[in-house]
Amino acid sequence: MPRYRDLTHSARPSDAPRVVEPKNPMRTTDPGAAEMLKLAQEQKIETVFDRVVAQQPQCQFGYKGVCCRICIAGPCRVKADDGPASKGICGATAYTIVSRNLVRLIAGGAASHSEHSRHVLHTAHAMTEGHAPDYKIKSPEKLRKLAEKLGISALDRGDMEILSDVVELGYADFGRYQERPLAFLDSFLTEGRRRKFNHTNIMPKAIDGTVTELIAQTAMGVDADPVNIIFGGLKASLADLAGEYIGTTLSDVLFGVPEPIVSESNLGVINPKMVNIAVHGHNPVLSEMVVAAARMMTDEAKKVGAEGVNIVGICCTGNELLMRQGVYLATSSASQEMAIMTGALDAMVVDIQCIYPAVQQVAECFHTKIVTTESIMKIPGSQFLAFNASTALEDAKKLVKIAIESYKNRDPKKVSIPSERHKLVAGFSIEALTDIFSKVNPERPISVLTDAILNGQIKGVALMAGCNNLKRPQDEGHVAVLKELVKNDVFVIATGCSAGAYAKFGLMSPLAVDAYAGPGLKSFLKMLEDANPQLTTGLPLVFHVGACVDNSRGMDLAIAMANELGVDVPKVPFVASAPEAMHEKAVAIGTWCVTMGLPTHVGSMPPVEGSDLIYGITTQIAHDVFGGSFIFEMDPVIGARKLLDALEYRTWKLGIHKQAAEKFNTSLAQGW
Repeated sequence: MPRYRDLTHSARPSDAPRVVEPKNPMRTTDPGAAEMLKLAQEQKIETVFDRVVAQQPQCQFGYKGVCCRICIAGPCRVKADDGPASKGICGATAYTIVSRNLVRLIAGGAASHSEHSRHVLHTAHAMTEGHAPDYKIKSPEKLRKLAEKLGISALDRGDMEILSDVVELGYADFGRYQERPLAFLDSFLTEGRRRKFNHTNIMPKAIDGTVTELIAQTAMGVDADPVNIIFGGLKASLADLAGEYIGTTLSDVLFGVPEPIVSESNLGVINPKMVNIAVHGHNPVLSEMVVAAARMMTDEAKKVGAEGVNIVGICCTGNELLMRQGVYLATSSASQEMAIMTGALDAMVVDIQCIYPAVQQVAECFHTKIVTTESIMKIPGSQFLAFNASTALEDAKKLVKIAIESYKNRDPKKVSIPSERHKLVAGFSIEALTDIFSKVNPERPISVLTDAILNGQIKGVALMAGCNNLKRPQDEGHVAVLKELVKNDVFVIATGCSAGAYAKFGLMSPLAVDAYAGPGLKSFLKMLEDANPQLTTGLPLVFHVGACVDNSRGMDLAIAMANELGVDVPKVPFVASAPEAMHEKAVAIGTWCVTMGLPTHVGSMPPVEGSDLIYGITTQIAHDVFGGSFIFEMDPVIGARKLLDALEYRTWKLGIHKQAAEKFNTSLAQGW
């Protein structure tokens, strides 16, 4: 870890509680969710907020990562510093157990993101074979740019022919056995990162193979070397990044590159006069078709007394639809049950990931139909409708029909919709951001951002990501970190449930700029607005760049800044934060952020404290090897200050070396 000017900045977290008010079930700061939670308590309907309290106090062996369940000789717990109780039955020590548990989280995250991307890839393949007639290439320009990056010829070739080659390379990235790097990952790395990954032997060659290898490596009786295990985890995290990049780029090709768009968020977007369908999960292949079908079926909805069909989004499926279709974002993952509690949700259509099994239990108290659509994701008691690319629109119409039929059973006495809703501006793909910057400097658009950092107008860039973790009230961490960063002039982009938090609180609105931005950030955003009069939406306080799979957009921006500055990523004033990380995907994302060279704040402690060695690797030694490191800090304000320290350090070092290069007329040094 660098020596920051703030001498109180250490690799250890503050004394902030790991679980805030563990016996308080009112674990949300979102006014819309809080209103529904009070209703749930009055009606004695169990929700996630009750279950998290019931789990307290949580097992400290598991919390610290020293509980081993790899084989069924256990579970084994490390209970002493020495003697037989200091090891598992096989002799595995704390550092072996902690490292194995940690990297298996990364493997789970990589598998999850790659499964999301595989769905998009399968749909693209079906298109090239003529088996997905309801889908089209909505961004041929992005397809051709992607092909160029991947070394695929686009000259005198049709879009489907190009897409076929891109898909084949994507499939190869999932299952390659030859000794060559992942093509999608290799296509956008800096040369410095490429050399580093090859030198440390963590450049993956296949997504599926890397995940399988890591599970095998951490099986009972295989690897006991914690450093080697951690490096296996780093390799899997890069496979996760590759999977995200495949998912993001191909979604843009098929469904369109997001552009600035106005919408609204929070539970107040549920309309009592319409058939309401919540699409929940992560897969745009399904949800895009549900939106298309809903727009065709207004007359059917009117026949049952509704004014039409209202699609609202939950979690990252909501983010996908928000940034491309302007679909309202109802809520984020932690409060998914609250959408059902409104009594006006006629169906919740789910695909994969972050879907609570408990939604069916809550739905049984109302008329809401829970419909699962993927063979790997079913909930007892719910309805299953298999969704196929070959019959996509037909299947989507069936889903909408289920909701219309359900509307007939709605009980007006149970309808209680919060008034909470906020305007927002979303849809900031990297292409959209670059276009905005290009109105200031058409030759070198990214220099608009990097010059603003070098001249002190803004402090740097932060990627806000991650889930909700109810160890603290929902969204409290996201909002507190953001407010601290923006008042100190940090340019912020956001994904996933972090972006959802800002949307729900009205922080993704131009009105929030005057309320919360520091003077430097205000002037920077005003300069961009003045240069972009065509943007009638205005520019928001925080820029929505997509779903959790779209964290690869954040890395795209960091790499573009590195190339503009003439340095590798670890020297760029760019940080990441997951204030309420929860899912295995968040662990995988945070790990590749560190591996790519970013200081990465995590506001909920992962299971690493059971080994000082593993804790030191993640928070200190990682910086020496890869340039990034984890910042574990449960107090969001202190976490934000540590991120500001990291940005200040990088900007200071960058400025010194740029001055030296200019003074002595030499190229920029690369060795710091």
